Amino acid sequence: MNIHFIAIGGAAMHNLALALHLKGETITGSDDEIFDPSKSRLAARGILPETYGWFPEKITKNLDAIVLGMHAKEDNPELLKAQELGLKIYSYPEFLYEQSKYKTRVVIGGSHGKTTITSMILHVMHYHDREVDYMVGAQLEGFDVMVKLTDENDFIVLEGDEYLSSPIDRRPKFHLYKPNIALISGIAWDHINVFPTYEGYVEQFSVFVDSIVEGGSITYNIEDAEVKKVVEASENNIRKFPYQTPNYKVENGTTLLETEEGAMPIEIFGKHNLNNLAGAKWICQQMGIDESDFYEAISTFQGASKRLEKIAESGTCIAYKDFAHSPSKVFATTQALKNQYPDRKLIACLELHTYSSLNPEFLSEYKGALDKADVAVVFYSPHAVKIKKLEAISEQQIADAFQRDDLIIYTNPDEFKAFLFSQGFRNTSLLLMSSGNYGGLDFDEVKKLIN
Repeated sequence: MNIHFIAIGGAAMHNLALALHLKGETITGSDDEIFDPSKSRLAARGILPETYGWFPEKITKNLDAIVLGMHAKEDNPELLKAQELGLKIYSYPEFLYEQSKYKTRVVIGGSHGKTTITSMILHVMHYHDREVDYMVGAQLEGFDVMVKLTDENDFIVLEGDEYLSSPIDRRPKFHLYKPNIALISGIAWDHINVFPTYEGYVEQFSVFVDSIVEGGSITYNIEDAEVKKVVEASENNIRKFPYQTPNYKVENGTTLLETEEGAMPIEIFGKHNLNNLAGAKWICQQMGIDESDFYEAISTFQGASKRLEKIAESGTCIAYKDFAHSPSKVFATTQALKNQYPDRKLIACLELHTYSSLNPEFLSEYKGALDKADVAVVFYSPHAVKIKKLEAISEQQIADAFQRDDLIIYTNPDEFKAFLFSQGFRNTSLLLMSSGNYGGLDFDEVKKLIN
């Protein structure tokens, strides 16, 4: 097939382009800007656009398909040309479904934890040499690409994002996959710029459950009251498998998972991650992995990239960075690190970076999110607020939202960096939570502070 990508440089889009290229398809693409790692990875395979920009002349009747990325706009010149020619235009999730409609589709959904659970499943499959197709939202150790598509593999494991599919398809991505096997890890209001009400957001998960093919299954976190309500209210003719956090204990900074074979040390930690592990186990068992084989493999799992990722460690200090930005994930991650190292001072730094986290109406959701930290810091950039065309927020609004009298707030990247580098890190845990980089913080410099 001849396939053209409009906005090929995105994290998800370039990975799909690479997967199709490796499968033997002919790939072209356009974008108005492409940064690393997308740029170098596309260049290595010879499919980086020679010139940045949009070129309607690239769109011809010789193309079998157009894949349209979210970065493009509705008036994109290449999109308009494709519509004029009547070409088949797919959103990213539509094309993934098209490639997997004769496979067993395993879709992992949830406001948080879906990347980690998907990564756990793929780690277990890889450990036991079980070949599956997949799409995951993080780079995994032992995997060259974040998307893999073949003609021969029976299973495809998909991370089920609830965000919109494309500029011309406003349906959430995970509504389009029609899973045979599905999971929901948790529901906590997110993407407020798209789903302005909590009820509207929750409804997307009800639609997801109802999209599971007849006779399929939903594995769901029974400890999440909203998930439990959504799944158990569904009248879809599917099997329902609840899961909950397994028994575990922490001894001298090591988490021990209780199994039928006895206590087993694992690399990951925190109640949230152990809950994710329980969900992954259920899915792996439905994919033909027995319990003992699951435990053997998961004991070597070190976590998904950017998800509670250890970046430095010395004799008396440890530092992690985490993609966490939603209130529930911030609380869970902070609590996990404090529980793992209860005798160490915990410095927790959160950057408010997403549309939701920078929305004045949403801020109150962060009440108590940093309470487990000994030193709690919030950074946000007024410039980022302006770029996102959001209503300005004040430091007082931040303080009122978190309801912590000793909360430290920074809006200047240099001042935040100076604070961080002035800390004595003896007997300390450092947690850096953000989907950004604190206005340009060099994490390699942070590593040197600890080491």
